[in-house]
Amino acid sequence: MPSIKVFNMKGQEVGTKELGEIFAIEYNEPLIHQAVVTRLANERQGTKSSLTRSEVRGGGKKPYRQKGTGSARQGSTRAPQWTHGGVVFAPKSRDFSKKMNITAKRVALFSALSKKIEDNEFYCIDKLAVENGKTKEMVAFLEAFNFTKTVLMVMGDSDVKVLRASSNIPKLSTLPVEQLNTYDVVKNAVVVIAENAVDYLQKQYDYEEVEEACEE
Repeated sequence: MPSIKVFNMKGQEVGTKELGEIFAIEYNEPLIHQAVVTRLANERQGTKSSLTRSEVRGGGKKPYRQKGTGSARQGSTRAPQWTHGGVVFAPKSRDFSKKMNITAKRVALFSALSKKIEDNEFYCIDKLAVENGKTKEMVAFLEAFNFTKTVLMVMGDSDVKVLRASSNIPKLSTLPVEQLNTYDVVKNAVVVIAENAVDYLQKQYDYEEVEEACEE
């Protein structure tokens, strides 16, 4: 089983933590890709819509006679080549949403987390907390670890002060452990997670169930 160092908010090592087998899942790129595609597809609204020539009001009368005008023959002023005419192959509203098996989602999530641990891009903090909820407090935390790339911070408990302190930092994303997902894990270069969030994940998810899904 993997073991990781535990730090405090000042970047000082305060101990180590043994992780369960669920954090040592084999890297499964196809499932991770499927999870990311599903997430992005479900965020699409699909509300675009334009009118075809048959849906534009008017245009029932032939604009001028068929022959003798010197112009091309026309049957309706709502044809696509006319101003105020319909749109060729007009976009229509549609549902882009996709579905993914719950167990497959879990395999993708822990596969991505296991990869972060393997690549030393996974940091465990004994307690994610700030005193005043100021942005400078969170900036000092990032500087203590020399984080220069995007960071995903996972809280065990939703702390209003932590959310407020991190809200103005573009490279920092913060979310509670209940909302942890594969897309946010792979989108960010580094994952910072509270120790109680790690305990929550190990208690919430069954390793045997995930392992069986990996074998399938």
